Amino acid sequence: MIHTLNAQTHAWLKVFAVSARHLSFTRAAEELHVTTGAVSQQIKQLEDRLGFRLFRRLPRQLALTEEGERLAGVVSQAYEAVGLEVDRLRGGVMSGVLRLRCLPSFLAKWLMPRLPRLQARFPDIDLHITAEDSNLSLLDGGYDLAIDLNDGHYPGLQTTALIDEKIFAVCSPQLLRRRPPLTHPEALGYYPLLHDVTAWRGSHDYAEWEHYLKAIGGERVNVRRGYTFNRNQLTVEAAIAGMGVAIARRTLIGDELASGRLIAPFAGSVATGKRYGLVYQQGALDDRRVQAVHDWLEEEARRSQEIAPSSGSVD
Repeated sequence: MIHTLNAQTHAWLKVFAVSARHLSFTRAAEELHVTTGAVSQQIKQLEDRLGFRLFRRLPRQLALTEEGERLAGVVSQAYEAVGLEVDRLRGGVMSGVLRLRCLPSFLAKWLMPRLPRLQARFPDIDLHITAEDSNLSLLDGGYDLAIDLNDGHYPGLQTTALIDEKIFAVCSPQLLRRRPPLTHPEALGYYPLLHDVTAWRGSHDYAEWEHYLKAIGGERVNVRRGYTFNRNQLTVEAAIAGMGVAIARRTLIGDELASGRLIAPFAGSVATGKRYGLVYQQGALDDRRVQAVHDWLEEEARRSQEIAPSSGSVD
């Protein structure tokens, strides 16, 4: 009985696989670039090694024995699997689970429409996505990559910048019909304000509006009023519903402006000094899967900034 297959046996099995496929020592010899006699001799040596016959040698053809049929099926599958895996590795295909943590609004508005491209690029990577707010600690781990919005400073962690964020005010066109026109920032005093209380890491409930109004000369507007939400996407939905004026992030608002569901009453946008970035532990990119998804996200972020803004967007 063979307990292990040595190198010589593996070589004979390759000859057997080709011979079984052709049912001809002559055609197997042509494919393997050896003589017919060499093929016949190696098959005989394999049969002696295994202790059973693989072929019935008929007058004008070969036929597999019952044992030969069973072994041919296993050997064929094994060589096919090896060949396929080599092709996949050469093509950069990777498999396994990758844990991605992402801000809910960025996930819904920016990443989700792009995920089919990631799936097509790396079909064997199983992405496990968790949507979590930026007020949760990233030091706790539990992820391979995280997408966060902050100033890029993450002590003890590695980062890669993706997109610098800018903000501006938006509202439904219908909202303007019932109140004084928004011709200057002070007119916001006549409108309900909508707040994202998790605007960026470490921000307070009214941080976005305070930062924006200070930049456009509207410091006298009382921002500590209106509705608060713990998702940027929810403030945008509330604005579409006509509930008030929200702060929009340029990265996440293109569709709503292009469709006319929202408008930007004031020209221009304001830099926040914050950026979306990838956060990960030291050494995380040593994993080829993590490196591949990291590079893909960088590529998508760069592409999204190269695309011309929509007709209704604010620069």
